[in-house]
Amino acid sequence: MLSVTPIPAFSDNYIWLLRQDTSDSVCVVDPGDAAPVIEWLEREGLTLGTILITHHHPDHTGGLAELIQRYSPRVIGPHNPSITGIDERVGDGDEIRVMGRLFEVLELPGHTLDHIAFFTAGIPPLLFSGDVLFSAGCGRLFEGSPEQMHQSLSRLDNLPEEALVFAAHEYTLANLRFAKAADPGNKDVIEAENECLRARELERPTLPSTLGRERRINPFLRCGEEGVRRAAAEHGATDTELATFTTLRAWKDSF
Repeated sequence: MLSVTPIPAFSDNYIWLLRQDTSDSVCVVDPGDAAPVIEWLEREGLTLGTILITHHHPDHTGGLAELIQRYSPRVIGPHNPSITGIDERVGDGDEIRVMGRLFEVLELPGHTLDHIAFFTAGIPPLLFSGDVLFSAGCGRLFEGSPEQMHQSLSRLDNLPEEALVFAAHEYTLANLRFAKAADPGNKDVIEAENECLRARELERPTLPSTLGRERRINPFLRCGEEGVRRAAAEHGATDTELATFTTLRAWKDSF
């Protein structure tokens, strides 16, 4: 039985911890800070066997050096030589076995050029999407183009609707506020906002989401929907999905 637990870090990061109930060796995804990971492992009497890295930003890699020194884990990440400590560099279509599950690597440029995600088609399917796909949103374009990001999100949109989406940040409520403007009249967005407000009041994460839910509430996956296209057109978009996406992303940056 594979469990996934969020370890909060910084103000809004989640470091996801994967554990098989038959092993004391665990995996973490994007440890931007070593301290909360070490605290969790020491409290639970666990050890760190694997680290997965989605991209080079410091809030995803900052804990690597200390965790490697302390636990000597297997470190898997993208083909980016600027990330020190990776001993298994992977790219699109590669498969890796972690915690007893076979994961496929997806290259998803846009937020950064080196960004990858990890997907396993088990029961349930799991997607560790880093900063590409958030609940009700997507990452900023720091290095890639709108076309690259739109294409990356379209790839994720082809995954099963029951796939659990483990994004790296607790941005959901802010994203839903934008979704109400970008997708006016979408009752699923209002319902999701109410659910997430209740979760945060109870100090619970709004994640994971599911891909099916994201198709209903995430404007960046709904660029072909009439309501989203009309809202984007009011901000200058022409009548194509890519133009709608490009306008939405620029609009969200200053929202």
